[in-house]
Amino acid sequence: MSELRWNPILREWVATATHRMDRPQLPKDWCPFCPGSGRVPEDYDVYIYPNDFPTFSIPPPEPSVEGTELFKVAPSVGVCDVVLYTPEHDTTLAQLPTSHIAKLVRLWRRRFDELARMEEIVYVFIFENKGEVIGVTMPHPHGQIYAFPYVPPKVQRELDSAEEHYGSTGRCLFCDVMDEERRDGRRVLAEGYGFFVVVPFYARWPFEVHLTSLRHIGDIRELSEEEVEGLARVLKFVLLKYDNLYGFSFPYMMVLHQAPTDGKEYPHYHFHIEFYPPYRSRDKLKYLAGCESGAGTFINDSSAEEKAAHLRETPPRTLEEVG
Repeated sequence: MSELRWNPILREWVATATHRMDRPQLPKDWCPFCPGSGRVPEDYDVYIYPNDFPTFSIPPPEPSVEGTELFKVAPSVGVCDVVLYTPEHDTTLAQLPTSHIAKLVRLWRRRFDELARMEEIVYVFIFENKGEVIGVTMPHPHGQIYAFPYVPPKVQRELDSAEEHYGSTGRCLFCDVMDEERRDGRRVLAEGYGFFVVVPFYARWPFEVHLTSLRHIGDIRELSEEEVEGLARVLKFVLLKYDNLYGFSFPYMMVLHQAPTDGKEYPHYHFHIEFYPPYRSRDKLKYLAGCESGAGTFINDSSAEEKAAHLRETPPRTLEEVG
């Protein structure tokens, strides 16, 4: 069963997908993403794999319950892809060469364009969950793409804030945030190769990092080939820092925030990537407990300046050091 249920109090959709309970949990003797499984090509670099347990699908199943005026129900129309980073099972995105990461960025760009052209799709969300503590169910290096029939609530809040700022100042909110961070300087990790890297002033996760395109663009399709290669280098820069922080493969959530694909113009929005790593120290995790989950207010028990200094001291120290 898979359907969308409307929360009239928070005014947002909740995806109900009961079949996802059957997903395998970190299998150790078999991987469908490895060559030889019969599920993927025997030879590939990067590859789009249709999710075996999709939250969204085309055509979607009929909802299992009938909605009311208050409790609206909608079909869970959309697409769920798994993005395989490499045929190598025991590696991570951080360990791949920049030339290979650039292939992944090109695959993201191509698939984003394909999904954006589908009339059912309003928003394309590219992301990665890495690490068992994040809740990953398959250990093979991979990310995902969800193509939504609506704009997710967090992105909608960004869009609303950016539109209000644009309307009152004529400027991009994200560009202004970058300028403010540059003036301060304490939280900036790097700038170059087409991107700006910072632990934001308002970081909610201790080692949260935002990566924003220097050029004002709305989505990944607008990246030049030079910017694609630059993004690959900058991604590896951030991920190597994470892994070198405490000497182990750092778990994280990586999310790409882009303009909606509903055919409207969004001159106020700006392409960026956000990283949410759960570790707040070598042996302590940041949990989303009562205040975060119940009130929606994050409590960061470290300062962005402190964590940015820690990350700056962690190799690689410059973008040029990334091979």
